[in-house]
Amino acid sequence: MPDDTQNQDSELSTIDKIKSQIDANKIILYMKGSPEAPQCGFSSQTSQALMACGKEFSYVDILQNPDIRAELPKFANWPTFPQLWVNQELIGGCDIVMEMQANGELADLISKV
Repeated sequence: MPDDTQNQDSELSTIDKIKSQIDANKIILYMKGSPEAPQCGFSSQTSQALMACGKEFSYVDILQNPDIRAELPKFANWPTFPQLWVNQELIGGCDIVMEMQANGELADLISKV
């Protein structure tokens, strides 16, 4: 059976697609690659920190989605990837996530989702 979500997504503007993804997923990571095969060190560290929290999360591979890669930094007012969003709020990138992991804030935040 074909995946109709691709056709629906292509009809949305890129910003609408981003908003829809953020609204539909309590925890979403915009990254290079996938958690199993990250394509940059920062995406690897961030996805590992999230996986260590033990809760499922969604991700978008921006290397496979150049439209999102181009528009998300403007939408989020955050220039770099990865970007972690929790409950429709931008948490930050690798440095912030790693700092939160080190002081226990990341596990606390994720456990409340």
